[in-house]
Formats: sequence, structure tokens, C-alpha cells
Amino acid sequence: MHRKPIVLKKIYYLKTCSTCVRIVKTLDLPSDFIFQDIKNEEITPAQLKDLHKLSGSYEALFSKRAQRYKALKLKDQNLTEQDFENYILEHYTFLSRPVVVYNDQIFIGNSSKTVEAAKKAIHEN
Repeated sequence: MHRKPIVLKKIYYLKTCSTCVRIVKTLDLPSDFIFQDIKNEEITPAQLKDLHKLSGSYEALFSKRAQRYKALKLKDQNLTEQDFENYILEHYTFLSRPVVVYNDQIFIGNSSKTVEAAKKAIHEN
């Protein structure tokens, strides 16, 4: 079974998140970038597997700052990679945002260091 290859210019974000919106503006993304608002268009298992291939782990893609993380007391549990994958697929807030995929690189989260690295990679070419 053939799967479509990883999309090489994509951002997974929340358009209702002011931090994501600010980062999108900062990144000044080229017009050929694909935007996926993960609240309105849930991340698929295949997309998550592609992100996992780039990031190396589901935990790297998982947001421990999500309100549901605290509400479900997940901090007190010993979560496995399978758990991280399942939680991300179960609810969009568990994906650390934004996730920028550019060529074979992935930039996860909203730290200024991550945003600067993404901006540099995108605009150097």
C-alpha cells in the first residue's frame, strides 16, 4: 500500500491560539505552505506517523502544558510512546504547537529558539 509522502512545507497550528498566530506572522511563511488548523482538521494517524519519523518520538510532539494533561493527572503516570501517540490522536490540545515541517526538518513548539531556527531554515533557501 502506497502512502502519500510527507508534505514538505506544512504547519500544524491552532488559528484560535494567539501564540500560534503571532508565530505564523513572525515566520512569514511562503505562499506554498499548507496550513492545518488541528482543531478543525484533526491530525490523522498517518500524519502523526510522518511527524514521528521526523521528530524521533511521540513524546517530543506531546504538549505537557495542555490543560487536559493536568486535569487527567498524566504527570503522575509513566506514559509510554504508545500513550503519547494515543493522547495526541485523541485530542488536538496534546500536540505541541505549532509544528512546522520544512523539507526534512521539523520544528516543534513555540520557544523563541525553535521559532528562530524555523525562520532561518525557511528563509535561507
